[in-house]
Amino acid sequence: MQIEQQIAGYNISPITVRLSAAVGAAVIAAGSVTVSYFDPSIAKVLPICPLLSLTGFACPGCGLTRGFHALFHGDVLTALDFNALIPIWALVLGYAFLSLVLLAVRGRELPMLPFGPKVLFGFMIVLLLFGILRNLPFYPFTILFP
Repeated sequence: MQIEQQIAGYNISPITVRLSAAVGAAVIAAGSVTVSYFDPSIAKVLPICPLLSLTGFACPGCGLTRGFHALFHGDVLTALDFNALIPIWALVLGYAFLSLVLLAVRGRELPMLPFGPKVLFGFMIVLLLFGILRNLPFYPFTILFP
């Protein structure tokens, strides 16, 4: 099966699509290895959240780097403590990685049906609510703060 992509009037060759997918999968893999190897709590190699450092407010993604480090080392409860949405992020990133690998290898990615507009809009609402709730200064919402 031949891949034909067209973006803004430009035809993109199948080899370019496959190479781009391979590069994307390699970047995700390299990022995962880096987060697994370096402890974000100790090593200053990985960036800190600019919103948290400038304002003191935690964004919905705060704690994901430390959470994925804990998850890669098998500490699920600590990962959930850093960011309660880490299972959702793990599924999204895992699906994206698998889709990129399949596109690079066989020329067809996974169907994007699970990530339709309604699901993405719902996920954005969840992120907004989570970002608000984790910054409330009273119990039980203080548990959500990274």
